[in-house]
Amino acid sequence: MSTDTEAATVAAPALPAADPAPLGLAAFALTTFLLSAFNAGLMKNASGDAWLGYAFAYGGLGQLLAGMWEFRNRNVFGATAFSTYGGFWIGLGLWAKFVPAASQGKDVGWILLSFAIFNTYMLLFSSQVNMAVFLVFLTLEATEIVLFVGVFAGNASIVKVGGYVGILTALCAWYTSAAGVGAGVTGRPILPVGRPLMALGGVSS
Repeated sequence: MSTDTEAATVAAPALPAADPAPLGLAAFALTTFLLSAFNAGLMKNASGDAWLGYAFAYGGLGQLLAGMWEFRNRNVFGATAFSTYGGFWIGLGLWAKFVPAASQGKDVGWILLSFAIFNTYMLLFSSQVNMAVFLVFLTLEATEIVLFVGVFAGNASIVKVGGYVGILTALCAWYTSAAGVGAGVTGRPILPVGRPLMALGGVSS
């Protein structure tokens, strides 16, 4: 009988990544702010396309990376939210860049309607996180609804209102990002984010 023994190989548990949510929220906020400022008619002496590059490099790539790190942290909600809205900005940027203006029609209305449907159940589940995150999704829901109604109606005034609601969404996202950065730097909460709005019970089989 051989006296040789094999050493058991034990895989060390992977350490979680640092909280990627502040990055994802900041990337979302800045790109949303730039496009919303244009929709609200606030960009004077500007091309109106300031958002486009950031849709790829920050709102798109930044959120997509944040979503991937949230998967590593086993945060299904954060991974789904950041990855989806990262894809939203990349997709919207590609659409704006490559679809001729004469062929665009009501495309943006359909895009926003689709994301409003997705955002509806994310809004519901954001109530399980904290009040700050819930307000981000609530204002985003309002932004998407107002904008797709304005686009389908061909009403520039409604789109302008949607731009202002979008600016509010960006401010909520920036605040929530700042709260996350502050907590990461100090090791304790320094900006209030509130408690979860409500608790959803599980479904027994």
